[in-house]
Amino acid sequence: MRKKKHGGFRRPFVVKTNTNTKQQPHLSSVDPITGKKIPKSFVFSRGKIPGPLKQLQMDLRKLMLPYTALNLKEKRRNNLKDFLNVAGPMGVTHFLILSKTATSPYLRVATTPQGPTLTFKIHEYSSAADVAKSQLHPRCPKDLFTNSALVVLSGFVSGDLPLQLTTSMFQNIFPTIDVKTVKLSSCQRIVLLNYNKDTKEIDFRHYSIRLQPVGVSRRIRKFVQNHQVPDLRNLQDVSDFVTKAGYGSESEADEEAATVTLSSDIGRVNRASMKSAVKLQEIGPRMTLQLVKVEKGLCSGEVLFSEFGKPGEKGKSDDENDGDSEGSEDQDQDGNGSEDDEDGEGEDDEDGEGDEELD
Repeated sequence: MRKKKHGGFRRPFVVKTNTNTKQQPHLSSVDPITGKKIPKSFVFSRGKIPGPLKQLQMDLRKLMLPYTALNLKEKRRNNLKDFLNVAGPMGVTHFLILSKTATSPYLRVATTPQGPTLTFKIHEYSSAADVAKSQLHPRCPKDLFTNSALVVLSGFVSGDLPLQLTTSMFQNIFPTIDVKTVKLSSCQRIVLLNYNKDTKEIDFRHYSIRLQPVGVSRRIRKFVQNHQVPDLRNLQDVSDFVTKAGYGSESEADEEAATVTLSSDIGRVNRASMKSAVKLQEIGPRMTLQLVKVEKGLCSGEVLFSEFGKPGEKGKSDDENDGDSEGSEDQDQDGNGSEDDEDGEGEDDEDGEGDEELD
């Protein structure tokens, strides 16, 4: 039996910040465009969730980099107030909360500290690993998550209050960019959200952005990018290496609709004033969402919109919902609601698993 520290009291919920700004000079707390705080997020779960949903949680944390807590550790004893108390001093502006009921998983996106909260039902989802397995050549460079993703919304009509709130929420969880001053080299990821008015579902996709110079053979491009000596053993002359077509077709890269003229150099092969083809490669995660509820407060308060109920009702708090649905789901799966405590998961966090470095 392990002894508890601090005079028998449980160790408080702790999040450590990384104060070494020299290692991350690109991270700032103030948006130079709007003058407001740069949005930061916590991605965590409420109640017990299955393994695939835990993987989705980690994928969402990577998607929200660099302004999120990648290694955030939560315990079942932590309630919403624990996260809220830490969010204020750290400048966290949004919560992304995953949960699972007996019928479906849900994603809540909330603005701290007073809401609103949007609840989405997750009809389908695929993790980043699942997306990579479906591709012949998956792509994920090391510096892909150095900068925030761009967000593009499609099909969100004006005039509809729920869709207006959805549009505002997803636009505000990512930093604002100025198209005139933004560095093209920092635009490496994009989040696409497409709303289908017939099904009322949102297709959530996450892509990496890749540029390829137009008019340059694949052999030359790979030679410049990889810094590797080419294999010329089977060639009669070095000109054969330059003129011989590479594997695959270059027609797709030469389409005018998919090309742009760069204003600055990007990498070793994409030069300024030259045309480059824009390629999007999905990196996941992938979700199909449906907005089912909008609450005025933080996971509580007046219900402004409900897909299945009546608007204007008083919504329950997050802890009350956990006790009614997620808590009962834990009992159904575990046999009792305290199995994790018996396994030591609910004991005091002596090994420092509750600590987090917010980059």
